[in-house]
Amino acid sequence: MATGMLPEVRYCSECGRPTAPDDLAHFGDRLVCGFCKDLFAQKLREGVAPQAAVEFAGFWIRTGAYLIDLIILGVAQGAVQMVFVPRMMRPLTEMQPTSSPEEALSAIGSMLGLVAVSTLVSVVISSLYEGLFVAHFAATPGKMALGLKVVRPDGRLVGVGRAFGRYFAKMLSAIMLWIGFIMVAFDSDKRGLHDMICDTRVVRTRT
Repeated sequence: MATGMLPEVRYCSECGRPTAPDDLAHFGDRLVCGFCKDLFAQKLREGVAPQAAVEFAGFWIRTGAYLIDLIILGVAQGAVQMVFVPRMMRPLTEMQPTSSPEEALSAIGSMLGLVAVSTLVSVVISSLYEGLFVAHFAATPGKMALGLKVVRPDGRLVGVGRAFGRYFAKMLSAIMLWIGFIMVAFDSDKRGLHDMICDTRVVRTRT
């Protein structure tokens, strides 16, 4: 092997944990890490069928789940905008041709203030939607519909803090010309930038 190359990594067929090949136990065609080895051997002794290997969710199915969530959030945020938009426009519509520059600046300031509040409310709704669903159900409704879950590398559920952190990390994935999301198509674990930051994986629960 040429020097400078990254060490080879394989994945435990039980928990999906990335592991060096030499640290994996072979059970036929199954590779099992040290954390899962004893339990897996016990399953074999008891005649319990081994758990299927973890399957990471790819770019297109995750895009489909995102679009479903976008539609749901669009309805909720549309209702919010119906409340704010008339109030945003009112200071401008109430201006008269004889209004002074100070009155015009005050009207524009009021409108911009309402725009900021509206944006903040939308972010709060979106963060609560994703953070609470991922923390309590391991998936947003869009992911549930397509049989996906957000988990830690060892298969554990994502905590509340990490779930909210992952939502805000997705903003970073988006502002980089969506490159953070496109990375899913090329990463071996199908991770986006936000998954790398928060150490999460998106797996398929059904095929």
